[in-house]
Amino acid sequence: MKFLHLADAHLDSPFLGLSFLPSKAFDQIYQASDQSFEKLIDLAVNEQVDLVLIAGDTFDSSRPSPRSQLFFAQQIARLTEHQIQTVMIFGNHDHMRASDLLVKPSPYFKLLGDGEEIEKTSFTTKDGFAYDVVGFSYLNNHITEDLVSRFPEKTPGVYTFGLAHMQEAASQNVYAPFTMSELQDLNYDYFALGHIHKRQILSQEPWVVYPGNIQGRHIKETGPKGAYLGQVAPDGITTIDFVATSQIDWEAKELLLDHELGKASLEEKILSLLTADKPTYFSLTLRGAQYLTAEEKQLLQDTDYWQALSRQLPPKCLLVDVRFEISQEIAINAADQAAFEQAQDEVLTADYLTRLAQDWAKKDPAAADLLKDPAFIQTVFDQAKVQVMAKLKGIDDETETD
Repeated sequence: MKFLHLADAHLDSPFLGLSFLPSKAFDQIYQASDQSFEKLIDLAVNEQVDLVLIAGDTFDSSRPSPRSQLFFAQQIARLTEHQIQTVMIFGNHDHMRASDLLVKPSPYFKLLGDGEEIEKTSFTTKDGFAYDVVGFSYLNNHITEDLVSRFPEKTPGVYTFGLAHMQEAASQNVYAPFTMSELQDLNYDYFALGHIHKRQILSQEPWVVYPGNIQGRHIKETGPKGAYLGQVAPDGITTIDFVATSQIDWEAKELLLDHELGKASLEEKILSLLTADKPTYFSLTLRGAQYLTAEEKQLLQDTDYWQALSRQLPPKCLLVDVRFEISQEIAINAADQAAFEQAQDEVLTADYLTRLAQDWAKKDPAAADLLKDPAFIQTVFDQAKVQVMAKLKGIDDETETD
């Protein structure tokens, strides 16, 4: 039998941080999740799979828009019309009831484990291959209990899928924790997991698989995204292959600076670095940012400049993020180094930044929200280090010329 395992479609994802893009480019990324999902349905139909497993977070929220609900229902209808069995669960983002879905009732569509109940359901393919699927859906947005401990034993001789949106108990802020040992003890054949957006195979005996999300949404979700196409031989041996369907890839690039370049040379190096043969959104990190002039830093922080650079990149490739990092190549004496480190420990703290910005935060609610965002705070700290190291570079340069 053939099966398709996908997760974390996040239909309706807002793609935060990209509002500066021209409307055509923003529409391109906004539609990317839908297009990737549609390609996966195409794949299931073309490959004539017997089973599609959807491991949670199909929608980005528990109140999906009518548009995304209708789109999803249309895609599921394509599967049921081809008599492809589809088994779906809800995750922590789309925690709902089965009755909240607009999908038309069909013997070929099953929402498993409604209301966080552990449910087992049995099917047989057209060729007579019998299999079970066991799992649960979220009703609340955070499950702290180990629900795998309540999974039923495997029926002897029946191929069994576990379908769950969960993560290993060793992780922080765990959703529906599990341990590998308890999965192994259940002796299921394939655990189709969701929740972790990074594609990874945790085990092959039994198979414990995260397909990752189907479309990267920001620069931390780099590379091709898609799903796993699996095949179970008559003797029960399972093989899987990753199939990429993402419409846009995210890629992080680094440019190391060890001396001042000038704007023209800097731009030339950036353009030579940002290359791709498919639609790609780039994040650029400039290491050694102390070698940038104040004018160059200001230019590189301007989103209009990003768009100007993007017009010189391959089709549908965009520069959407620029970050500065200092290198540790500036030599200062031990006393200055100790003073620098002490000042860094005292000044580069969230509490100190909040005190400095308290008047700003009182006048602007958006500013108050930013001061609660760890990513924003880290960006401020990085910028402060760049400025300080640029000053130290100037002192170092003056010392060398004396």
